[in-house]
Amino acid sequence: MNAVKEPSFRESVDLMFNRAVALMDLPPGLEEKIRVCNATYTVRFGVRLRGQIHTFTGYRSVHSEHMEPVKGGIRYAMGVNQDEVEALAALMTYKCALVEAPFGGSKGGLRIDPRDWEEHELEMITRRFSYELIKRDLINPAQNVPAPDMGTGEREMAWMADQYKRMNTTDINYRACVTGKPINAGGIQGRVEATGRGVQYALQEFFRHPEDIAAAGMSGSLDGKRVVVQGLGNVGYHAAKFLQDEDGCLITGIIERDGALYSETGLDVEAVRDWMQKHDGIKDYPDANHSAEGAVVLEADCDILIPAAMEGVINMQNAARIKAPLIIEAANGPVTAGADDILREKGTVIIPDMYANAGGVTVSYFEWVKNLSHIRFGRMGRRQEEARHQLIVDELQRLDHHLGDAWVMSPGFKQKYLRGAGELELVRSGLDDTMRIAYQAMREVWHGRQDVTDLRTAAYLVSIAKVAASYRAMGL
Repeated sequence: MNAVKEPSFRESVDLMFNRAVALMDLPPGLEEKIRVCNATYTVRFGVRLRGQIHTFTGYRSVHSEHMEPVKGGIRYAMGVNQDEVEALAALMTYKCALVEAPFGGSKGGLRIDPRDWEEHELEMITRRFSYELIKRDLINPAQNVPAPDMGTGEREMAWMADQYKRMNTTDINYRACVTGKPINAGGIQGRVEATGRGVQYALQEFFRHPEDIAAAGMSGSLDGKRVVVQGLGNVGYHAAKFLQDEDGCLITGIIERDGALYSETGLDVEAVRDWMQKHDGIKDYPDANHSAEGAVVLEADCDILIPAAMEGVINMQNAARIKAPLIIEAANGPVTAGADDILREKGTVIIPDMYANAGGVTVSYFEWVKNLSHIRFGRMGRRQEEARHQLIVDELQRLDHHLGDAWVMSPGFKQKYLRGAGELELVRSGLDDTMRIAYQAMREVWHGRQDVTDLRTAAYLVSIAKVAASYRAMGL
């Protein structure tokens, strides 16, 4: 018997796209226009390091320019290749459309293991890579705006923004050329936590709909739900921490590259993270059962599984053994198209990546707007908001005094009510609103159409329809 071939990440994205467009009435030409990647630039550049010239290969792919600038992260990893970058760029197009961020989709990557290089060497490599992209307008506030991804962070974005400024000394909007920058280099409050925070808001919205909870064979609220997180990087850590601290979830499993931890009573996410940073892994962490095989915990009994690392971790080999009734894709493409078929057959509910991890690009959008407006959110209105609240509190205190013990304000009310919203509160509010509205658009299709049985297809239908409408408006 022939073994069924596991689809690659690129093939998975194409298969999922095809499944959705088969349910739409698009002209074939427009369908093809939306499917294909517009352009991929491959750069090979040399940097003199450690007494010799090292040549590096990098990519920047632009999937769709139905809106500009195009947006998408740059990852540093040895596995970076053209197919992966193009698949991720396509996902970015659909993701931005779904959450109504006014961008086309793009993605970049550099084939490098950042752990192999000292900080000053990484800076030289990053600046040279940036130079190659900037001179072709592949980093530009009006055309192409990168962000952090796997292997990159605030530090790399600051280097890129500075390199852009050196090459465009009179561009007043230079800071908007990348997002995910440090606060003191034009970043925004809440960007580092954004993708993990978005995962939390997505789950909170899912649990507001009894019909959807029932579809996953569950009941009740997030409180007490057992969660397994695969990958405790930036996204997995923040998602797990917020779900544990604010929603009462039990983080029963954490899977990392050197094995996995499991505890029925719940793991302390902060303590595990501290241990990882000190010991470069989770091995020998004291307060949990340790398994050298991460796969065992991936297939463990739990309520919610959060794959938050690489693509393809849930595939045709292990999908049948996954017990979680609800999977939320914090990573890009963690479930292959083949595994998706198996899980849908089983009745597993999957909250898809293009929605679940859109918190990053949403807050990147807020950062880009902040950079273009040259003012932080809340600066103009915060004190005025507090002054208006003060009027009400003064009036309540007058009543309080007048009515005596018959009427007393709750403790802490005054302090909470008086506080005006600063940048972080406004960013979280905007992200929460975005995640709610996008989820509602998906579930309307999920429950409203007989031929749509899962959230992923619903997400593709919503986003492709928006991209198609943009192209039609351009006259295509």
